[in-house]
Formats: sequence, structure tokens, C-alpha cells
Amino acid sequence: MQLDLESLSEATSGAIGSLVSTTVLYPLDTCKTKYQAEVQAQHQRKYKRISDVLWEAIATRQVLSLYQGLGTKNVQSFISSFIYFYGYSYFRKLYLKKSGNKYIGTAANLIVATAAGVFTIVITQPLDTASSRMQTSEFGKSKGFWKTLSEGTWSEAYDGLAISILLTTNPSIQYTAYDQLKQRILKGNISNRTGTKSSPEALSAFSAFVLGAVSKCAATCLTYPAIRCKVMIQAAESDDDKRTEAERKAQRTISGALYTIWKREGVLGFFKGLQAQILKTVLSSALLLMVKEKIAKSTWILMLMIGRYMSVNSPKMKAI
Repeated sequence: MQLDLESLSEATSGAIGSLVSTTVLYPLDTCKTKYQAEVQAQHQRKYKRISDVLWEAIATRQVLSLYQGLGTKNVQSFISSFIYFYGYSYFRKLYLKKSGNKYIGTAANLIVATAAGVFTIVITQPLDTASSRMQTSEFGKSKGFWKTLSEGTWSEAYDGLAISILLTTNPSIQYTAYDQLKQRILKGNISNRTGTKSSPEALSAFSAFVLGAVSKCAATCLTYPAIRCKVMIQAAESDDDKRTEAERKAQRTISGALYTIWKREGVLGFFKGLQAQILKTVLSSALLLMVKEKIAKSTWILMLMIGRYMSVNSPKMKAI
């Protein structure tokens, strides 16, 4: 089986970009997640705005707790981005080869992106569940990865799987929009050289940042109610939670989470925290794609070197 160096390069650069963006923006992500997880009527809320989460961490001298779950989140981000970008690049190339087209259309791009997203979610869901519970735990009381998962059943590690699969439309919309805009920008600069391997076309850092921000903003607005439900389903239990066991179990389902938001917060509750979500995800996605584009050529050169080394040494290995 021939190693797909271009897909491997895409996956590696995308995973590194994800790792950088997750680490840089993690405190904002923690504040956003804790704010989204709270479902109360306006006069009963602990957090009136997202900044209240930050001030709580400062007031209780638990600023470092804004990083609780960072290790698990980084592992999840790296693995999921690597799998996603490899699958997306591989299936996109396969489609172009089979169809004979030079460019992939919007509909086909969405299908390819969604397929890659579903495959990624199934593999990384336990990591996503654990990191969400660690983030939404009370400051200073977060548990480790294994302890967080071992407290529940194995099926609970997949809490929110259905809605996570539904949310594969988010990166599908994002990367389809990004890829289509990128193709338009680079269309006039694509090399017609054949028979030689050249590095993939790359955007400038500024262009990648802007396109990443625009595409992610659109995807986030379209899918936000599902994002809010997912956070609620995966959130850690609070020590002062006065709900009955039946109410807690009901909130672990999509219908239960939707009903809880409707009952306690009304229609606007489905969009509570949208500004914070847009700020975090747009910055994260734009930073990820900016880093990815900047290191794409270096990664491609590294992959070519590895490929040449393997091709040179493979006859020797077979002889042995």
C-alpha cells in the first residue's frame, strides 16, 4: 500500500495547528464551557456573563484551574485533527481521481468532510467527554482523565455521541467554505506542471486567518443550539445541584437538554453564550488554519524526505 504523503502532510500540519490553538485559547474555552453548562432562569444564574467565570477563578485564587483538563483536550485535539485532516485530504483526492474533475464541488466537499468528521468523532468521543467534564468541574476540584471516566459506565463515556455526530456538519460547513474560498483565491496561481511532485499551494498567514474566521463564524451560527446542548449533556455534576436523579438523567439526552433549556431560559436560551462561542471558535479555527498553512510546506518537505528514505531502504528491508 503506497503511503499518501500529501494526506499525511495535511494531517500533521493540521494536528500541530490544532495543538497550538487549543493551548493558547484554553482559558477562554474553559470560561465559555462553564458559562454554557449553566442552565438557570435569569435571576438564579451564578454567571450573568462569561467574565464572571474569570472573576470567580481570580477571587478564589484558582486561576490555574482555568487550565484544568488541558492535557486531555490537547490529546483529543491532536488526534481528532490528525484523523480528520488525513481522512478529508485522502477522500477528497480519491473523489477527484475517480470523477476525473480538477476541482471538488460544494456538495461533494460536504459529503467528504462529514464522512471524515463522523469517523473522527467515534474514535475521540471519550476524550471529548472527559475534557468537558474536567472543564465544567468546580475550580480546584477537577479529577484526572482516568478517574473522570471510571466514575461512570463505559456508555457514559460516549455521552453526547449522537449530537456530536450531528455537529460534524459544523466542521463540514467550515472546511467546505474555507476550501471553496481558498480555491477561488489560488485558482489563478495553480501550477500546471506534471510529472513532478511540488509542494501544495498555500495561502498567506493573513489570508488563512481571515478565511478561517469567516468560515467558522458561519458554521458556528448555524449549529449553535446543538453546541449548547452538547455542553449540557457532557457537563460535570455540581455539588449544589438540587435536581432529582430522574432530571439529571433526562438532561443527558438530546430531547431532555432541549426541554430543560426551553423550560428554564426560553427561546433565547438556545443562543446563550453564542458571542463567547464565536469569539473562541473563530479565533481557534483561524489560528489553527494560519499555523497549518504556514507549516504546510515544511511538513511536505519532511514527508518527502521520509518517503525517499523509505523507498531507498525498502529493498534492503525486503532482502533481510
